[in-house]
Order: sequence, then structure tokens, then C-alpha cells
Amino acid sequence: LQQRRGLRLSAPAAIQVTVRDALNQALDEELERDERVFLLGEEVAQYDGAYKISRGLWKKYGDKRVIDTPISEMGFAGIAVGAAMAGLRPVCEFMTFNFSMQAIDQVINSAAKTCYMSAGSIAVPIVFRGPNGASAGVAAQHSQCFAAWYGHCPGLKVVSPWSSEDAKGLLKAAIRDDNPVVMLESELLYGVPFEMSEQAQSKEFVVPIGKAKIEKQGTHVTLVAHSRPVGHCLEAAAVLSKEGVECEVINLRTIRPMDIETVEASVVKTNHLVTVEGGWPQFGVGAEICARIMEGPAFNYLDAPAVRVTGADVPMPYAKILEDNSIPQVKDIVFAVKKALNI
Repeated sequence: LQQRRGLRLSAPAAIQVTVRDALNQALDEELERDERVFLLGEEVAQYDGAYKISRGLWKKYGDKRVIDTPISEMGFAGIAVGAAMAGLRPVCEFMTFNFSMQAIDQVINSAAKTCYMSAGSIAVPIVFRGPNGASAGVAAQHSQCFAAWYGHCPGLKVVSPWSSEDAKGLLKAAIRDDNPVVMLESELLYGVPFEMSEQAQSKEFVVPIGKAKIEKQGTHVTLVAHSRPVGHCLEAAAVLSKEGVECEVINLRTIRPMDIETVEASVVKTNHLVTVEGGWPQFGVGAEICARIMEGPAFNYLDAPAVRVTGADVPMPYAKILEDNSIPQVKDIVFAVKKALNI
């Protein structure tokens, strides 16, 4: 009737969705879409998940699809890998990725290497997911970033979302992938709302694994980050813009396989590179990006050495003031950009 009267009907608007709810949507949609998909981990069922990522899923899908496990990462990760080899598509939640060290033999030796060692005859379609990197006030044993650890290993795909669209699209892509995928989430982003487009609200929305996203166009320097530091880069870019410096901000989204082509194209345009990550500096994600740029065609376009912004090269302190100084802050990114540009 409104169309007949010549009134313009507006398209469904983008909505604000937290990262927690985006992950919950992705799990719900994939559990509904494919009966081979199931979720297992500590407190994922009756308690709705330690971080409420699986809220409502046990009541909806029951004990066979959403499974509480004992506190034994090596055990339930091994069960999940075996289930994947047998044709199911498990989503294995670690309450934090620090606990994945209890199961790293299953992740690396059982999941990552089996397709290669079986000459392609045995696929392991499994997702290992959970919070990664620094939280707040949880000290050294619960604060490390595993992007470089798992990104080091052939046979795995490793994704690291920032926004709600990243989280939903990458988790759905990971569940549908026939390879083992490690999904590194940020606990500090779970409650953060991001705009989700109409397209991202679709049940068929996926973010391609291995494709970075340019979050902000710029001409003077390329900032490359993943997970929570992407937001820090955008904040730093806003500060620097007031001083006449326009940063191009790249959200890496996937650690392995790395979309180095997008980074190279940006460096060719800006002639400067700064990488930002929450992990330790030695053998880190930024170190890999710098090496790939140096070995490739974009190296000839650099007007200054690439600069890395990383976590401090120490176990995470417990005291808040020391913790703050161990994690990259906006001021550290601003300082690194000015160093790269020699201003």
C-alpha cells in the first residue's frame, strides 16, 4: 500500500550486535543448518558457557549437540578430533586458549597433520575456539596470545576476529571448512557492540578465511593488526589525522593463510609499515609480516624500516599499572607511526 502511494520503503537498517551475540548466532545457525555440527567443552551446555557464548543452545539442541565435558582438555580435544575424522564437524571450546596447551598434541599432531600424513584421505573438519591473549587482571599464565604459536604450524588455518561481523562470518566459515581451524577470540571484545550490516544478518553470511579487510583508507602509513589492537589502530589513526597523518588500517582477520597481498598493495601506496599485536615480539605475527614484505616486491617501495608494536617481552604482570604497560596502547601506536615517518 505504501509503495502504491509512492512512499519510499527503507531497507532494513544495520543493527548493533555484541561479539558475544554474533558468535552465538553463528553457532545457532550452523547447528541448525548441519546436523553433523556439535559443540563440546567445559560448561558450554547447562551453564550456557563460561562467557555465555553458547547461551540457549543446550536447551534448543539437547545433550547430543551441546556437550559438557570434564576438566580435561587433552581428553575432550582428542574425542573431538576423532569425531571429525569419523565425519562429524565438532566445535571444541577451550575456556581460554591458555588451556589449549594441555591439548596441544591433539591440535598439532592429531588434527593439523593427519590430512597430509594420510595423503589427503582423512579430513579433520574441526574448529578449536575460545578467548585468546590478554584479559584483565589474570596474570602470566592466562594472558598469552597464541596467534604466532598456531600460525607457525602447517595444516592449520588460524583466524583472529575483531568486530561482530568478523566473529560471525569467520566462525561460520571455520565450521564449514574441511580443515582444522583455530579461532582466536578476545575476551575483552565479547561485550563490545559493533554495527552489523543487513548482509551480515543473513544465515548464509560468511567471511572468507585468508582475506584481510581495509578498515580505513589512508595514504601516509599502513597499520596492520588483528583482534583487539585493530580498534587501537583506528583510535590512533583518528589522533594522527588531526595532525595531518592519514593511516591506512588493515584488519588482518586471518593469521594463516596470511593475506600478504593486501598488505603489499597498501605498502606500495603508503611507503611505510607499522604492525601491531598483543603478543610477544620474538617470532611474532608482526615479525612474519615484516619478513614477507622484505622478501617481496613491496620492499622496494618502503621509504623507512618497518616498525613493530607488540606486547612487552615479559610474562604478563598481575599489577594493573604494569599490565597496562605490557600491552600496546594507542600512544604506543602513535609513537611508532611518528618514528616510521620521522616526524
